[in-house]
Amino acid sequence: MDFDVLIDEWLALPDVATLLDIPFMQARQLVNDHKIIAVRRGDNNALYVPAVFFQDGAIVKHLTGTLNLLRDAGYNDDEAMGWLFTADETLPGSPIQALVENRGTEVKRRAQALGF
Repeated sequence: MDFDVLIDEWLALPDVATLLDIPFMQARQLVNDHKIIAVRRGDNNALYVPAVFFQDGAIVKHLTGTLNLLRDAGYNDDEAMGWLFTADETLPGSPIQALVENRGTEVKRRAQALGF
């Protein structure tokens, strides 16, 4: 999937560490622990995270819970990223947009329903 069509701004993992004011290895651990998802991009194949995953110096509220529900529904990281950024006119907007707008309950309800 070409995420550049869906995602405007990316942060390299060192930038995530700076944004969250944590050591780089702790930022890497956020990816390993599935608190956030990252994709490999560029010539150096480095990990990048969508900038919209962060708000006010923290991970967007309900993002980690939504990612857990998507994993429980059988989604891999690429599929979860696609689901988060694909517009849904019944929401309205994309699930990540709804999370940023603090409409996490509805997003998590929909993510949970994917498992059934």
